Amino acid sequence: MRSDGAPPSDPAPRSAVIPPAAAAASAGPPVPIVQFDRVTKTYDDGFTAIKDVSFTIEDLPNKGEFITILGPSGCGKSTILRLIAGLRPQFPPTGGAVLVGGRPVERPGADRGMVFQDYTAFENRTVEENVAFGLECRGMPRKARLERARDWIRRVGLDPVRDAGKYPFQLSGGMRQRVAIARSLILDPRIILMDEPFGALDPTTRMRMQDLLVELWRALQATVFFVTHSIEEAVYLGDRTFVISSAPGTILKEVKVPPPDRPAHVMQREPAFLEVVFSLRDMIERLEPSTRAGD
Repeated sequence: MRSDGAPPSDPAPRSAVIPPAAAAASAGPPVPIVQFDRVTKTYDDGFTAIKDVSFTIEDLPNKGEFITILGPSGCGKSTILRLIAGLRPQFPPTGGAVLVGGRPVERPGADRGMVFQDYTAFENRTVEENVAFGLECRGMPRKARLERARDWIRRVGLDPVRDAGKYPFQLSGGMRQRVAIARSLILDPRIILMDEPFGALDPTTRMRMQDLLVELWRALQATVFFVTHSIEEAVYLGDRTFVISSAPGTILKEVKVPPPDRPAHVMQREPAFLEVVFSLRDMIERLEPSTRAGD
């Protein structure tokens, strides 16, 4: 009998009390963030860019994963990125399934941000207006989106006071690419797709951009797919590197590489780092050159 005279309530049945571990187990295994299941892409002219490509990227909480993609020109590296992004003419695949978050990709989405090699920008918009463009499309008020844009301008290493009001023609290549990165990452995508973003930069600027990207990736805790022709860049940035065969491209090898825990100009001179680079270079040089470049 309780002190208020009411009969004691029955204790909750043991079956209703589920330990956290059991609850997690009952929820099933985590859904991969990106999955390719025997994906093939053949264009209207009969050229097959990739064939039977399969891989699974887990959704790592509070971390994300950095995947770099290497291979000869024309092997379908960009095709893989654009299939994830849902961008035509690479999308849709002609065979297999491309899944993001366990669901088939149907179209581009804000959960996937794309950064291209060329410095895409609206020439009639200022830096801050370019960076804020996605937020404008979402309907965010002008004052709020420009404040957020100036924060991202700072985060990518530009000066919000000096650079926010400039137009793209007033920027160097490295500065324009920083703007492109800010414009993509301001939307907080779960997946970041980067297609040779540093390919046109001089070596010193390129290393600085690599260090910046590592810093931003760790802060965002996103999953990154990064296409590059630079073996040093792939080994430095990646948690894993996919080596793609000549067209029709397929994954020849998946290599775990050491994490970028030191600045690029330091780590890329170390013997252990160079050993991985030379091994991958030997593998890629043995591949038959593709007859179709620039894919």
